Amino acid sequence: MQKNETLADADYAALASFRHAIRRFQAFSEEQAAAVGLTPQQHQALLAIRGCDPDKATVGHVAERLILKPHSATGLVNRLEALALIRREQAADDKRRALLRLTPRAYALLDALSATHREEIRRMAPVLAEVFTQLG
Repeated sequence: MQKNETLADADYAALASFRHAIRRFQAFSEEQAAAVGLTPQQHQALLAIRGCDPDKATVGHVAERLILKPHSATGLVNRLEALALIRREQAADDKRRALLRLTPRAYALLDALSATHREEIRRMAPVLAEVFTQLG
C-alpha cells in the first residue's frame, strides 16, 4: 500500500482486529506472568536474555529488546538479580562487560511461561493469519 493510497473500511476493520488480538495476547501474557510472581517487564527481560546468544546477554541487550533507556534496564536487571533470577558474570574477552545469566529458578519459571505462551500463540495463529490476509 502506498502512502497516498486511501484505506477502505475493511482495512480499518482489519487493523482494529489486529490491535485487538495484540492486546488480548498482552493481557494473557500479563496474567500469566503475575501468576508466577513476575511483572510483565521481568518476564520479557528473562525471555530476552534466554533468547539471545549467551555472549550478547547484557544490560544493553535488555534495554534494546525492551525498548528501555539504559538506566531503566539497569534497574530492571538489578531487581531480577535481587530476586535471584539472574546473576552477572564477567565476560572472558572484556572484564568490564557483565554478561547476564539465568538462574535455575528463572529457567523453571520461563519454561512454564513459554510453554503456555506458545499454546496461546498457536490458538491465535488462525485469527492473525486472517488479519494478515485482509491487510495484504
